[in-house]
Amino acid sequence: MLLERCSITCIGKTLMMIVAIFLLPQRAWAAIGCTLTDPAEDLKYLYPEMTSYKEELKEFTRMTGGTVLFASLKDRLGSDLDPIYETYETPYTVYSVFKGTQKMGIVHGVNVPGKGGVIQVFLSMDPTTAEIRKFFFQRLESPAATQLRLKAFREQFEKMTLADFYKHDYYAAVDPHAPADKLGKIKPPALDATTRPDYDASLRGIRKNLILLDFFIYGKRFEPFFEKSKQALQRKNKTKG
Repeated sequence: MLLERCSITCIGKTLMMIVAIFLLPQRAWAAIGCTLTDPAEDLKYLYPEMTSYKEELKEFTRMTGGTVLFASLKDRLGSDLDPIYETYETPYTVYSVFKGTQKMGIVHGVNVPGKGGVIQVFLSMDPTTAEIRKFFFQRLESPAATQLRLKAFREQFEKMTLADFYKHDYYAAVDPHAPADKLGKIKPPALDATTRPDYDASLRGIRKNLILLDFFIYGKRFEPFFEKSKQALQRKNKTKG
């Protein structure tokens, strides 16, 4: 029989395969990415003049200094990382959109946990200015889905950058009612207390999306704004102490 003819090496390889299969579901469960359902159609809708696009997989595990970069995500996000959607092994797919040879857009999505279930937040970005062109949900399991998908709500984030989120942190520390605080001026849709967590999760998704793109695409362009907000918060805490 086959098993009787197997060498010790053969048996060892078989056992290794069994162990790998056993471990696979756990790893797959711990590294859930976020991709467009139909990239060709979705990207053409966002960029009607598109002639081609490119998908690029970004993973902290494959990046130079990825361990340090991943550790810094928590500080910039301002909250603990989710053990399912925000692990070190989580893959991220960046879509670059072209008209001929000209890069005309970047699209990227993230998963964030909401009260009603997973929320998939996508951003369409200007590749040069790093401004938000459009913000949309691919998946939104929430009682507040209708309100959060309102065009009037989503349009408020257009032309914002990660700098505006970091500036909001700064203003929260030094001047909570500053007229220059763009994020502070956002008008949320009509929500009750039970659906408010999904609004907060959506904002977190936008912020995380921008932070990752700053890491992956824009060369940490907005780090000075983060450092300034961090210093302001430290001064505020020291004054309280």
